[in-house]
Amino acid sequence: MIDTHCHLEDYEDVETVINKMGNNKIIVSGTTDESNLKVIELCNKYKNVFGTLGIHPEEIEKITDNSFSIIENNMEHKKIVGIGEIGLDYYWNKENKEKQKELFIKQLEIAKKYDKAVIVHTRDAINDSYEILKEYGKGLRIDIHCFAGSVEMANKFIGLGAVLGIGGVLTFKNAKKIQEVVEKIDLKHFVLETDSPYLTPEPFRGKRNEPYNIYFVAKKIAEIKGISIEEVFTTTTSTAIRQFDLKDIMC
Repeated sequence: MIDTHCHLEDYEDVETVINKMGNNKIIVSGTTDESNLKVIELCNKYKNVFGTLGIHPEEIEKITDNSFSIIENNMEHKKIVGIGEIGLDYYWNKENKEKQKELFIKQLEIAKKYDKAVIVHTRDAINDSYEILKEYGKGLRIDIHCFAGSVEMANKFIGLGAVLGIGGVLTFKNAKKIQEVVEKIDLKHFVLETDSPYLTPEPFRGKRNEPYNIYFVAKKIAEIKGISIEEVFTTTTSTAIRQFDLKDIMC
């Protein structure tokens, strides 16, 4: 199994958390200069950890003169497999939409330059995110992190060649919309994620999340689709390997 999206930079017991995954893979995403450097450090230290580098839309005011140098100077790193977490977030700040869009597009262009996957954050901005990806994301391997849209919107993103990141929210009692997406969309379009330390799945909701809890996301998908958990792991792992071009670097 592969946790395709999490944040581990603030874990004091990070080695224990990573080792709990055994040989299963973890993709850690950066959001700021500091976290991007931590992602590189974790990739260098742990065999089963891979990374993506990016500037999160909520962190737009923290951009420094070095931000894009940190990202681009590490694009040749064998274990840096994508650009992310990037995208749009209108939940906290609706006043800087244009600035967010510019940052998003700039990072999509970096991904295209280095042929990297992108992990896309979209909160209260799903239509703008779609339109930008439709125009600027051609040819990119796109992962819509923590997908929370409708079946119709899921199919629109899939039409762009995107995969949908499914995490702990799926296990929540009132998560009817994403449960419908999982029911109606083919399994091959999903990848598993935890977004650790956030969005902990049931039965541990309210506690700190960690990559190993991806098991409970897979279990819920299997329950909704009426298939085995082994099939969920096999299919989503295959999709993740293709999405992040992991085949030659997982040994």
